[in-house]
Amino acid sequence: MPERAIGIFDSGVGGLTVLKEVARLLPREELLYVGDTARVPYGTKSPETVRRYAHEVAEFLVSQGVKMLVVACNTASAVALESLSGHFCIPVIGVIAPGARRAATLSHGRRIGVIGTEGTVKSGAYAREIQACDPAIEVFSAPCPLFVPLAEEGWAEHRIATLAAEEYLAPLLTHRIDTLVLGCTHYPLFKNTLHALLGTSVQLVDSAEETAKAVVARLHDVGANITGRGRTRFFVTDVPDRFTRVGSAFLGTRLEGVTQIEL
Repeated sequence: MPERAIGIFDSGVGGLTVLKEVARLLPREELLYVGDTARVPYGTKSPETVRRYAHEVAEFLVSQGVKMLVVACNTASAVALESLSGHFCIPVIGVIAPGARRAATLSHGRRIGVIGTEGTVKSGAYAREIQACDPAIEVFSAPCPLFVPLAEEGWAEHRIATLAAEEYLAPLLTHRIDTLVLGCTHYPLFKNTLHALLGTSVQLVDSAEETAKAVVARLHDVGANITGRGRTRFFVTDVPDRFTRVGSAFLGTRLEGVTQIEL
């Protein structure tokens, strides 16, 4: 089991921020990544559809012999994590609980903001997880639908991104939040823009970083790979061209050998 790969999936390229953090913390682990690019985005689809998609991707990864599943998609984590955990006999880790726990720990004023896709915000998953840690915390959420296409265009620090952030975050700031959860795996690319807008009064919680830490913590269940070469293989469900181009920008390195699959 220790030599088996860790499986990571998302609807597209956003989950590469999680993969990047996992690879940084666990440089010897073999990683398999699936971007369900034929059916992206998940955030605008019904919970039933997202659960079906998530199970189909997970079945593929399990067929490859992975020792752990990482659901590197906030929408899928919100609506499919419980179903996946009950169906498979390997550890299944989502991106919501790690970020929520970190936010609850950081927030001194007990007023936390959450930004994400429409599907993630509508699910209320972050609010439930945060208030499970501390029922006294107030949670205020806002969808930021333009952030994903801006990130994929490489415009996360463009003036358009600043204008969008000002619009999206204005309602949260009226609630005097002291902590902001980046509740979409694309959103870590906006850290500089958000820091410039929020200053030091609001702490940012990067769900990708927190998820990678959760993966490290769960490795004792399946064994860490201490002899591996840290190889990563990429799979997509549509033609790889766009994934390769945009994903290379997300990772800061050229993606090679992306394989197209059918689920």
